Order: sequence, then structure tokens, then C-alpha cells
Amino acid sequence: MINSLVRKVVGSRNARELKRMGRMVTRINAFEESMQALSDEQLAAKTPEFRERLQSESLEDLLPEAFAAVRESSRRTLGERPYDVQLIGGITLHDGKIAEMRTGEGKTLVATLAAYLNALGGGAVHVVTVNDYLARRDAAWMGPIYDALGMTVGVLQSHQDRDSKHAAYRADITYGTNSEFGFDYLRDNMVFTREDRSQRSLDYAIVDEVDSILIDEARTPLIISGPATETNTDLFELYKKINRLAPKLKKQDKIERNLPAILQGNEPEPEETGDFFIDEKNRQVELTERGHELVENELQRLGLLEEDDSLFAAANLELLHHVNTALKAHFLFQRDVHYMVQDGEVVIVDEHTGRALPGRTWRDGVHQAIEAKEGLQVRRETQTVASTTLQNYFRLYGKLAGMTGTADTEAMEFRQIYGLEVIVIPTHMPMIRDDRNDLVYLTIDEKYDAIVAEIEDVTERGQPVLVGTASIESSERLSNELNRRNIKHSVLNAKQHEREAEIVAQAGRPRVVTIATNMAGRGTDIRLGGNWEAEVAALGESPDPAVVEPIKSAWQERHQAVIDAGGLHIVGTERHESRRIDNQLRGRAGRQGDPGSSRFFLSMEDDLMRIFASDRLRKFMGSLGLEQGEAIEHRMVNNSIEKAQRRVEGRNFDARKELLEYDDVANDQRHYIYQQRNELMDADEIADEISEIRDEVVEDLVCEYIPPETIEDQWDIDGLEQALATEFNTQQPVGRWLEEDHELTEEGVRDRIADAVAEEYAVKEAAWAEADVPMRQIEKQLMLQVLDQKWKEHLAEMDDLRQGIHLRAYAQKRPKQEYKREAFELFQDLRDSINRDVIRLLSRIQLQSSDDIEETERRRRLQAARSMSYSHADGEPGGTVRAPASPGGSQRSNGAPGQRRPPAQVETFVRSERKVGRNESCPCGSGKKYKHCCGRA
Repeated sequence: MINSLVRKVVGSRNARELKRMGRMVTRINAFEESMQALSDEQLAAKTPEFRERLQSESLEDLLPEAFAAVRESSRRTLGERPYDVQLIGGITLHDGKIAEMRTGEGKTLVATLAAYLNALGGGAVHVVTVNDYLARRDAAWMGPIYDALGMTVGVLQSHQDRDSKHAAYRADITYGTNSEFGFDYLRDNMVFTREDRSQRSLDYAIVDEVDSILIDEARTPLIISGPATETNTDLFELYKKINRLAPKLKKQDKIERNLPAILQGNEPEPEETGDFFIDEKNRQVELTERGHELVENELQRLGLLEEDDSLFAAANLELLHHVNTALKAHFLFQRDVHYMVQDGEVVIVDEHTGRALPGRTWRDGVHQAIEAKEGLQVRRETQTVASTTLQNYFRLYGKLAGMTGTADTEAMEFRQIYGLEVIVIPTHMPMIRDDRNDLVYLTIDEKYDAIVAEIEDVTERGQPVLVGTASIESSERLSNELNRRNIKHSVLNAKQHEREAEIVAQAGRPRVVTIATNMAGRGTDIRLGGNWEAEVAALGESPDPAVVEPIKSAWQERHQAVIDAGGLHIVGTERHESRRIDNQLRGRAGRQGDPGSSRFFLSMEDDLMRIFASDRLRKFMGSLGLEQGEAIEHRMVNNSIEKAQRRVEGRNFDARKELLEYDDVANDQRHYIYQQRNELMDADEIADEISEIRDEVVEDLVCEYIPPETIEDQWDIDGLEQALATEFNTQQPVGRWLEEDHELTEEGVRDRIADAVAEEYAVKEAAWAEADVPMRQIEKQLMLQVLDQKWKEHLAEMDDLRQGIHLRAYAQKRPKQEYKREAFELFQDLRDSINRDVIRLLSRIQLQSSDDIEETERRRRLQAARSMSYSHADGEPGGTVRAPASPGGSQRSNGAPGQRRPPAQVETFVRSERKVGRNESCPCGSGKKYKHCCGRA
């Protein structure tokens, strides 16, 4: 109540921001006449003038005049003058906020305002889109605006060569996809020379469809993978054998259980009626006791499990994991809903957009299990080489902004995770779309009958209809129903994506029916009456004006006819888990003040209603006694559905937040490693660093065998001499030194060894210099290779730790705190291991000619390039990943080393006692550090 009163007195935060920006728009408009008076050359000269003025002024000082220059450039080159509300959108983007602008309000044009202003400072400006097509389209479409102002534009594409990619990043403004920007960041931190880096810096990013990229895609880490170090050839057969087992198991019927009563012994455990049960909310499958017995018997019959052996034995947990994965493949993942099969491969379908995702894979063995289920070739496993989350990648930018038609529902998440405020921008024309109440039916069959009747009724009035479906399966079912009624229509889903532009361009014609799988992120407006510009473009370059004029006249007639009929009508065949996706579908109608209408048709058998709807709503629907084909239309039903959606959104937010909290730990380590790599590459030589590392490694080695503050009887001199020979390829008579000098202390031994090792290295340097071998270059390259190899191994260890850390909760410990502590200790081990391996390899390296070195390095790079794949992988089991970014990368990422050892690895991290830190005193009482004593193993 108090908050409501304050808003009435001083206005909401959004209203105050719009008022402030309105004053800025007045200043921008004041420059309009002077800009129109400039010649094209004078307008282009404004850019160097602005850059010169930045020496003494800020971007905020330049904003009114710079925005006016962009508006004038747009008017001259595209014939489009940005409206005042678009200027407000541009100011919002410059301020580092999210602009919520309705569909058709010209977000693509709005981005040019903030992009131009921020590019004046010379920093990198990235405009991020959801796919290659939109990046290419927007760069070409907006390019003339920048070109007229003397700015260069680059565009990133998935399969670009290195030179094209470098050129794109050297441009003032670069358009590209979120995945490509993220992968280039990871790739830049895997190169071996400064010249191989692509990105300049991460200064400013404008994210189009920001909710799709930063919310929907946030659970999917970007992963670059290489081939696993070990590949079990029997693993492929294992998938096939277990695949034959899965269909034999029977699903358990749903049983309502009173768990507290069962635990207290007041209610008997219900009798099991199946071999496994499915948790659809969390997308998990679990065997029942009866199922375990059946599976064990079958596995023993197949020779995969020893007689009298348990599936729960530690050695068999991997086998249990494969069984659960096969069950998921058969009972959770449906063909033409979650994936489709094309050209002998499983192709994932994006649940948010309905687009096919060629090359993406599910991790944790799910993808291989689905391949086995479909009778396809089971692909080999991969190992993570580099990874980050989109959340942490975009937080690297100095300034981040975004725009979308639907951000307000996720305003809290944008604020908490990214520190981004959402500003709702008013529409240029009032929105008059009629959003009708949902119609809810008892069964799916009744729902589809009602949808077909609705389409017939609406098209008779002359309205075009856009039908949004949640899957390929439902779009094809509806298509079959329409075919039976002889209703002409077009289907736009992952199977017909090649015709997408053509279908969408003409979806606004009178009586045209278009079925689309989740229109989210399509990036194309549906214009009432169709798109006459697309018709003209199909005629080729420079068409005859005499041909163009009739096309335009015919469009104007169709346009008016559709407006008179009521505009575009939206039909939703079911509610999505996210209200944003529903709002995006609705937003396709009613653009720029056009008329339009929308209605969703639901049934109690829909996934959202079946899994997440409240018991109260189910009982209410059951008590109405609805007749066959009768629906309920009530605001209470709409509210109940929205509450169910909020519950799902809350669960998804918690999942994204948890992923970020865990990745924040790895992110700090990633920054340290990447910073060390960059310093190595930027240094002309690292001789001083190598000398310091060598002294540290020698000191650690001596401390292992001669612990500080111990008597000579506790010293392991033979072990030290052997370690020096093995690790550093040096023979040092430490025992003789001690016999000859009884006053020699541990410090003296350490200094002598360090001097001797340094002297031998100096002799090697001199010999290599005489042979004209670039020792300094070899040191850099070798250290980079060791760092990369150890980092890859560290990522595997972190992944294994993450998989099993939840079990700490059973020991009354906080998993996140335990993860942070263990991850820190693993990172300390990583640093020690890098230093030791670098010195060991430099000590043992042999002289080769320059030609040999260059040839070896060339082959190493070629092999590395061939074996890498670039994946956009879900952080949860069953999540998706992004595909190889080069034609040669045939491996796909599972987001972990090997095809999931996690079940077997889990036990490693369950301790009954506190773990001893590597630098703590050893509990055995020797007086040595743990890492130099019992922890050496």
C-alpha cells in the first residue's frame, strides 16, 4: 500500500526514466534541421569531428548530436526516420539497460543509435543476434546507415575462415550470434600467438532478443571439445545392448503417496506396479525395486553383470547410469518433439524456438542412447578443452545492453544476475490487439476440433491466421486435421526451415493459414496483406517500375482488406512453460497499431496442465460436468494457468542461478589461467619467469625429501637424488656433499641443487644459441602447451567434482561451500603441477633443428584444429550442446571427459573425515607438509 502511494505521488521508476529520456529527445530533435542542411560529405565528416571532441567531452555530451546524425543518415539511406520512442530506446541501450519494445517497433533500427555512439570511442561494439541469418540480414540492412557516417561494419558467421573473422572484429561495429562471440572468446584463449587472436576487446554489447539469449540459453554452457584421451571400443556395443533392454521395462502407473505417513509407518508402502517411474517435472527416470531385479537379471544374461553381483556396487554404477540413460532416451525424449532424424543423425529441436539445431548434442550419454534407440551409428566421446557460460561471458563486457519484446516478466532475474534494469518503452501507436481468454477442454482431441473450427470461422471473415504449436508432432497433427477439411495452409517447423522467409513474408495475406512451431526468435515481422517488398526482391535487381507499381497497388488492397477483417489472428495450441514465449507469439499480431486478436486453446492433457496445474483447478474442471466438445472460458482459469507458469519459471530461474553460482568458482580460475596465457603470449621472452619457477620447483622437491626443521636421520637423500635424475635429468651427488660438509643445512642443499640445475640449463641455452635454435620461443610454446593440457585435465576434475558434490548434503554439509573449498585445493594442485611439468620438460628437452621444430608445431596445430568441436551444452543432464564450428570438427561435446563416468566417480568425493589440505602438516606426525608426505600419491 505504501509503495502504491509513493508511485502515485512521484511516479514509478519506469515513468521517471521515460520522463528524463523525453527531455533528452527534445535536445536530439533540436539538431534535426541543422543535420538535414548538411551535404553527404559534411554528414560523414561528423564522425571524425565527434571523435576529436571526445578528447574533452563525454559520450553523454555527444549523445543528442550523434543520435541526430544517425537519424539523418537513416532517413537518407533507408528512407526511415526513427520515431521519438525509438530514440528513447536508443538512450536506454546507451545507458546499459534493457529496452522492452513491442514487435514491429523497429528494434533493429534502434540498435544503430547506441552502436554508433559507443563506437566513436574506438572500443569494440558487438551487436548480438540469435542466429546467423539475422546477423547477416541486420548487418546488410543497417550497413548503409553506418557507411554514410564513415563507420565500418563486420559480420560473424559460423563457418568463416580466420581472415574473414579477423576483418569482422576489426570493424567499428560487429554483428554476430551469441554462440560465435562466446566461442571466439574461448578460442582466443587457446591460441599460441597474439596474431591468432580474433577479438579486440569486450567493451560494449547490444543483445537483440535479450531474454532468449540471457535467459533461455543461460543454462547451456559453451564448450569446446576435443577427442577423449581414452575411447572404449566396447562402449558402442554397450549402448546397443542396453537399448534392447529398455523397451522390456514397464512404466509404473502414477500413485498418489502420503510420504510423511509412509515414513512414520502409519501408511503401508503402495505396491509397485511397474519397473520404473518418471518424474516429468525434473525430467528424471528411476528404477523401482522390481525394476532393479529385472535389470540385474537381464544384465547377467547379457554377460554385462557377474552372477550375484549388485547393480549398486561401486564398480557397476556406470552400468546403472547407462540403464537410466537408455530409459530417458525411450520414455522422456520423443521423436519429432525433442529431436528429429535427418541424414542418419539425431538433430535436436530447440524447445523455445522450434528451430533445428544441427550438430548439437545432449550430454551425459543421452545423445548416444538416442542414437542407439533410433538404430543409428553411435558416435564417439569427447573431452572438454574449454568452457564458459553465457552468463559469465556477457558479464565480461564493460557495458551490456539489450532489447526484446518481452523482458518485463524476467526483470528480477536481469537485475540479480546481470545488473540490468528493464525499461518498458511505450509504443509509437496504441496497441489495440484483442487478447481473449483461454479456452480449456478436457481432452486433446476436443481441443484440436475446436482449433480447426476457429480457423474456419476466422478465415471466412478474411483474416490471416498464425497458429503457434509447441512441437513438430503437434504441428503435423494439426496439418493433417486441416488437410482433412481441405483448408489450405503452410507449415513452418524445423523440417521446413528452408522456406521460412518465404512463408513468413506472405503469412499476413487474407485467409492465409500458417502453422509455426514456436515463433520466438524468428526475427521477421508479419505484415498485414503480405510483404510486397519480398515480391519485388524476387524479380531480381533493378526491376522495372512499371512492374513494381501494380504489385504495390495489389498489396495496398490486400492490406486494407485484412485490416477491415480484424487483422492477424493468433491461435496458440498450448501454453508454453514460459509466459514470455506465449507473449512473443501474441506479439506477432497488433504491430504498429494494427488490429489483431489472439486466443489460446488448452486441454487438461497438455504437458503444462498435466504436470504443473494445481489440484484445485483439476477438481474444479472435473466438477463442471462438461459435455463433449464443451470448453470453459473464465478468468480464474487464466489466473491458475499463469500461476502454473510462474512456478515453472521459478524452478528454471533457480536452476540458472545455481549453475551461475557453481560456474562463478570456475570463472575466477578461468580468468587467472587466461590472464596468465595472455601475459605469456604478450611477453617477448619468459626467461626470468622460468628461472623463478625453477627455483620454486627445486625448493618444493627438496622439501619433499628434506623436510624443514627435521634432523638428518629423517632425510631421504637417495630418494632426492633419484627424483632429480627422473624429474630434471640431472645427476647431483647430494649424499657426497653431506659427507664432505657436515655443516651443510637443508638451505645449503637446496641452493647447491638450484645453482647446479641453473648452470646445466645455461649450458643447454648456450649450445642451442650456437645451433641457432630459438630457446626463448620454445620456452613460451612449451609453457603454453603444458598450461593448456593441465587446464583441460583440471576441467575434467572440476566436472567430476560438480557431479558428486550434492551428496555432501547427506553428511550435513553445504554442497556449494564444499565445492568452493575443494575447487580451490584442486586449483592449487593445478598451479603446482603446471610449474613442475614445465621445468621437467625443459630439463629433458633435446636439441632439434629449426625446421624440425616448425614442422612439429605445424602438425600439432593442424591436429588440434581438426579435433576441436564447439558445443553449446546444457549444464543439466539432458541439456543440449552446440555443434562443431568447423566442417572438420566431427566430434561432439558431452561437456565432460568420456561418456560419463560420473556415477562411478561420485564415491570419490564422499568423505567421512575432513580432507587434509596439501600445504597443511601431515597428520602422520612426520612434520612434513601433507603434499610432501602421505599426500604425494
